[in-house]
Amino acid sequence: MDFYLDIKIKPDAEMRKNELLNKVYTKLHKALFSLDSTAIGVSFPKYNVILGNILRIHGTESQLTALQAVDWLGGLSGYCDTCFIEAIPNEVAYRTIFRKQSNMTEAKLRRLIDRRSISQDQIKAYRAKMFTQGMDNPYLELVSATNGHKHRRYIEFGELKTEATRGEFDTFGLSKTGTIPWF
Repeated sequence: MDFYLDIKIKPDAEMRKNELLNKVYTKLHKALFSLDSTAIGVSFPKYNVILGNILRIHGTESQLTALQAVDWLGGLSGYCDTCFIEAIPNEVAYRTIFRKQSNMTEAKLRRLIDRRSISQDQIKAYRAKMFTQGMDNPYLELVSATNGHKHRRYIEFGELKTEATRGEFDTFGLSKTGTIPWF
């Protein structure tokens, strides 16, 4: 990953920043899926407590050029400033950015209830524990293209490293093993 592309979100009265970031990220996911990409990663360089207003896409120059050729932003391009593909600076750190999942979810509880492997008292205890173990990671709220349900994709930022680590990225541009340049 020696090149990057920044997408700066420009919210307005009709579209709030987080809603716009969710839509842009969904479109990126669809494009990465259609390109069958395992080598394009994402980062959020303005991340502090929330993800911020810049989505940075990392890859090789040819991969990023191929991504831009499919015009993946479509109608959202009016809500975004897209910079040119640029080389990664010489002095950068590296980090993993990956999905963080809760091991206690409402869907898991429903499956336990359907299998009758949990009692009424255990259901109450499970729900109480589920709410006390809430996730405070930043997240994107995405809409499934297959069933229309909303789901949150919580994002975890790994520790900063001095060396890059190779790894495959999913169609959301995330990886538990592969690092992206962080600058």
